[in-house]
Amino acid sequence: MGLDMYLNAKRYLWRVREDDKQIAEKVGDTADTHGMRVKEICCEAMYWRKANAIHYWFVQNVQNGDDDCREYYVGREKLKSLLDTCEAVVADPSKADELLPPAEGFFFGSANIDDWYWDDLKATIETMKSLLEDTGNEWEFYYASSW
Repeated sequence: MGLDMYLNAKRYLWRVREDDKQIAEKVGDTADTHGMRVKEICCEAMYWRKANAIHYWFVQNVQNGDDDCREYYVGREKLKSLLDTCEAVVADPSKADELLPPAEGFFFGSANIDDWYWDDLKATIETMKSLLEDTGNEWEFYYASSW
């Protein structure tokens, strides 16, 4: 048990766009769809385990303070805000408690600013940069957690 966190990327496949048709056909060819049309692709963009400071950021900035393990839409501007926050804390570690404090919770892991904390921030920075630079607007992002 513990805090598992997922940022999923979803892409709706339009029937009229040629590249979307090709993707749907390829996915349909590899999966047993029983003749049904593939309309959406969902990919795991990032997974965190017990990164409670990142989770708390999503709860406060995306979920309106509701830590309810539901899936929430995360706009690209929010991903950029998370990236900026992580970069600010890495650049000035004295801001960690102010900008990205660890959060306590049932099975949330350590509430200390330790090596795990810094590793989570660095991985988040790397992934957010890649997502913002390498994915087009046809991808939408959603955050969900379970604990």
